[in-house]
Amino acid sequence: MSDTPSLWAQIREDWVAHGRDWTRPGFRAVAIHRFGVWRMGVRPKPLRIPFSLLYRMMFRRCRNNYGIELPYSVVLGRRVVIEHQGGIVIHGNSVIGDDCVIRQNCTLGIRRMDAPDDAPILGVGVDVGAGAVILGAVRIGDRAAIGANAVVLADVAPGAVAVGIPAKSISMREVR
Repeated sequence: MSDTPSLWAQIREDWVAHGRDWTRPGFRAVAIHRFGVWRMGVRPKPLRIPFSLLYRMMFRRCRNNYGIELPYSVVLGRRVVIEHQGGIVIHGNSVIGDDCVIRQNCTLGIRRMDAPDDAPILGVGVDVGAGAVILGAVRIGDRAAIGANAVVLADVAPGAVAVGIPAKSISMREVR
């Protein structure tokens, strides 16, 4: 038996994490992501076609209307909250841990075109401030905080607070 909850259990958990408001764009983006991951498990492949068409339609609507680009290939933890809509771009190879919060205008992406798989890895409980940019194969430690408009180009220790351009750790928070 798998430790992964069913599609509906995950969506309900995300709904609770987003304040039980199904109209929030962040919740909708995460729900569409969960559906996209679920549809990849549909076998045989010809049965997946209508689900894939529906997913692509919902993904594009979310991206174009809300400005949240969260492809199904992202490894997304449980109870991830996308706090506000607008300008959120997450690379398809990114990994986002449980209980993370991502705010508006954040980018999780690659640094160089010759390394297309070098995407950020966020630990558990990471708090990403508005306008933050996290580029390259960097690891953000558990319970770290990334300040607003910070540009992260290097690893951030667990519990650290990173601010500035380029981001530097200014303090360590208590890791629980």
